Amino acid sequence: MRLVFGPPTRSFRPPPTLRRWSILLGLTAALTQPARPDTNATAPGFLMTRWAAEVSPSNALPAYPRPQLVRPDWLNLNGLWDYSLSTNTAPAPTIFFNQILVPFPIESALSGVMQRLDENSTLWYCRHFAVPPAWAGQRVRLHFGAVDWQARVSINGRPVGEHRGGYDGFSFDITDYLRWNGQEEMVVAVEDPTDGDQPHGKQSSKSENIFYTPTSGIWQTVWLEPVSPMCIDELRLVPDVDNNALHIKVAAGSLRKSLAVEVVARATNSEIARVIGPVNRDFSLPIPAPHLWSPEDPFLYDLKITLKDGDRVVDSVTSYFGMRKIALLKDEEGKTRMALNGRLTFQMGALDQGFWPDGIYTAPTDEALRFDIEALKRMGFNLARKHVKVEPDRWYYWCDKLGLLVWQDMPSGNNSAPESRLQFETELQQMLEGRGNHPSIIVWVLFNEGWGQYDTERLVAWLKAFDPTRLVDNASGWTDKRVGDLVDIHSYPGPETPPPEPDRAAVLGEFGGLGLGLPGHTWTSQSWGYQPMTNLDNLNLHYRQLAMRVHTLNYSFGLSAAVYTQTTDVETECNGLMTYDRAVFKLDPVMTFAVNLGENQGNYAQIIMPSALNQRVMWKYTIENPGDQWFKPEFTATNWSEGIAGFGTPETPNIKLATKWNTADIWLRREFTLGPTDVSHAALLVHHDEDAEIYLNGVLAAKLPGYDTIYMEQKINPDALATLKPGVNHIAVHCHQTGGGQYIDVGIVIPQANPPAGAGK
Repeated sequence: MRLVFGPPTRSFRPPPTLRRWSILLGLTAALTQPARPDTNATAPGFLMTRWAAEVSPSNALPAYPRPQLVRPDWLNLNGLWDYSLSTNTAPAPTIFFNQILVPFPIESALSGVMQRLDENSTLWYCRHFAVPPAWAGQRVRLHFGAVDWQARVSINGRPVGEHRGGYDGFSFDITDYLRWNGQEEMVVAVEDPTDGDQPHGKQSSKSENIFYTPTSGIWQTVWLEPVSPMCIDELRLVPDVDNNALHIKVAAGSLRKSLAVEVVARATNSEIARVIGPVNRDFSLPIPAPHLWSPEDPFLYDLKITLKDGDRVVDSVTSYFGMRKIALLKDEEGKTRMALNGRLTFQMGALDQGFWPDGIYTAPTDEALRFDIEALKRMGFNLARKHVKVEPDRWYYWCDKLGLLVWQDMPSGNNSAPESRLQFETELQQMLEGRGNHPSIIVWVLFNEGWGQYDTERLVAWLKAFDPTRLVDNASGWTDKRVGDLVDIHSYPGPETPPPEPDRAAVLGEFGGLGLGLPGHTWTSQSWGYQPMTNLDNLNLHYRQLAMRVHTLNYSFGLSAAVYTQTTDVETECNGLMTYDRAVFKLDPVMTFAVNLGENQGNYAQIIMPSALNQRVMWKYTIENPGDQWFKPEFTATNWSEGIAGFGTPETPNIKLATKWNTADIWLRREFTLGPTDVSHAALLVHHDEDAEIYLNGVLAAKLPGYDTIYMEQKINPDALATLKPGVNHIAVHCHQTGGGQYIDVGIVIPQANPPAGAGK
C-alpha cells in the first residue's frame, strides 16, 4: 500500500524558496573560494521533502527552541549569515562574500551551500544584528542549540568564549561586548574533524552503508534573550510517582540569601499545587492524585516558576512536566520485565536515526519534526530509540506532548585516547542535564555495538547515580558487560531474545531491516537493506510475520521490548517504514497499527493443534530408528516413550523446553482432533533445530532444512492439507541434529489475514 503525500523533488539545487539567492551565492563562492572536490559527485541528486518548500531566509525554524524554560522575550537569529572557508591556520577573514542559511549545516541542500567541511578547514560565520532598545539595563544572553563540533565566538571583534561538543546547547553572556548602536557583529569559527575521536554518531566523511553525510557547523537555532542580573539559569524536574511529588531544583547565578522561588503547577487551567522553595537546592512540590503520563495518555502539567528577592519578582519562566515512573518488575512467571507506572508495558519501537535528505541533521520545519513522531504513533509504535544522535529540545517536546517513549543513545565516538574519553564523558553529562526533564525519555543507552566502548562498569555506575529515575542499557548489542538494567541483543532480520535475568529485562535493541527502495524516493540509484524485499506486498507480509514473532517472544519468553530498523530510509540504506523523503509509507499503517499492538501470536491465529507455546502437549517419541513406516497413521508406537513438548537442550534460544533431547535424531507422533473447521488456510507453527520433516495423516506436509531461532509459520503441502478432516488426525515428526543447540516443537494454526483491530490493548 502506497500512501503518497506529494511528489518528491530530486535536484542538485536547493528548493525554489532558496534558489533565487543560492544561485547567485554559488557563483560568488566559485569566484572567491578555492575549488574543492564534489564528494557527492557519484549521487544522482539530492532528495527533498515536501517541507523544504516552506523554508526561506525569513522563516528558518522560527519556533521557540527551549520549551521547558520559556521566557516571552527573545530574538531568533536564524536566517542568512555570511560565511567563508579557510585553512585551520589562517586568520579570521576580514571580508565575507558568501552566504549560508542558518541553522542548516553546510553539507545540506537547505543551507544553500552543499559543501563538505574537512578536518583541515575552518568554517567562519558572520552575522550582524541589532539588540532591541527595550532590553537596555538587562543582561543579554547568546544561545546556540548545537554546533558541530568546536566553536569559537567573538562579538564586535572581541573573543567571548568557545565550546566543544556537537550535540549540546551552550550560552554566553554578551552584554559587556555590545555596542548598543544597532550594529553588532558576531563571528563564529567552527572546526569539525568528522571522523575524529569526538562523539559523532553515524556521521562519516565516507558516507556509505550505515554511515551517512556529516553535519558541520551550526545546526540548531541561534537566539538572544534578555535576563535580569539575578535570573533562573536551569531547571531540574524529577517526577516521583511513589510519593505523589515533583522534585525540583532551580539554579540561579546568585547566592543571595533573600532569593526564593515560587512554583505553581496547573492542570487544565486550574491550579493544583503551589510551593515556595530555596534556590540552588532540592525541594518538592506535592502533586495530589497525580494524572500519570503514558503513551496512551500523555498528560502534561503546566508549571510557572518565579524567582523573588524578598517580595520583588526578579525573573519568571514557564515550563511543563509529566508524572511517570519506569522500573523493573517481575511478571507472574517471575521473569524480569519493564514496567511503566507499575504496569508491565511491552515496548514496540523503531530505530530513529534523525537524518533528513534536505537538512541532514536538521529537520526543515517544526512540522516535519513532529511528523515523524505522529507517523510512528499512527503505525502502532509506542517507542523510538534515538540512535547515536541527540535531537533539538523540540523533538523531545513533541514526544512528551504526543506520547512516545524514548530510549536515548549517547552519540558514539572512537574514544581511543584519554582526552577523547574525557570529552565523551563531558558530553554524556551534558546530554543527561540538557534532556533530563523530558518524561518521554525512559532509558539511557550508553554504548552501541561496542563502538568506542570502554570502562562500561564504571560509567554505568556513574550514570545510575546521576539519574536513578531511568533505566540504563550498558550496550545495545554485542558487547554486554552484565551491568545496567537491560540485556540487549541485535538480530537481523530476527527476531530473537536473550533470556531475562534476575535483575535485568531482556530487550531486542535492533531487528528487521527489511529493505526496499522505491524509484523516485531514493537518495541515489543504489539502495540496500539487511534483508531485501521484492515489492511492497512482500515487505508488508514479512513485517507482519516478524511482528507476530516478536509478540510470541514477549508472551512466551519474557521479551520486554523490540526496536525495528528503522523509521525512514537514510541515504542508501532503505530499511525504512517510510521513504527518506517521508512521501510514502512503505508499510500499511493500518496493518502495522494492529499487529504492533498484539500481545501474542494467539491474537492473530486460530489454534487447531496447540504447541508448547499454548499448553502442555503430550507426544510419543523415540530416539531409536523406528523403521520405514513410522509416519503412517496405522503404525503402532506402543514401545515409544511419552514426553511433553518441546524437546531439546536448555542452551537453545527461544524455546519452551519440557523434555530433554540431546541425541542425533528424534521421532515424534501424536493424535489430535479437529472440529468442523475450514482448514484450507492452515499452516504449521514450527521451531526446529535442525532438519525437520513433518507428516499429516501419512502425507509429507513439510520438509524444513537447517534451523530457525523462533517459532515460524510454514506452509503445508496441498496433498497433506487435503487429508485434514473433522475427527481424529495424526501428525508425525522427525528432527535430525548435527551440532550446537537443538529443539523441535510443532503446532497447527490458521493465520488471519489481518490481526483484529486493537489486539493486545
